[in-house]
Amino acid sequence: MLNFFKKKTVTEKLNIEYKKLLNEAYKLSTYNRQLSDQKYAEAEEILKQMNQLTQV
Repeated sequence: MLNFFKKKTVTEKLNIEYKKLLNEAYKLSTYNRQLSDQKYAEAEEILKQMNQLTQV
């Protein structure tokens, strides 16, 4: 219950977005490869942002 009120950090938010984009890319890969590649590229950009935040 206490976790419900806990604010998420920036890295946690980026991690959730990264997982969401990878899931969408996987689902799209079965019928639209170009859109799947685009989602995967967006996920890679978020991964780069996460790496920059952890290196600081």
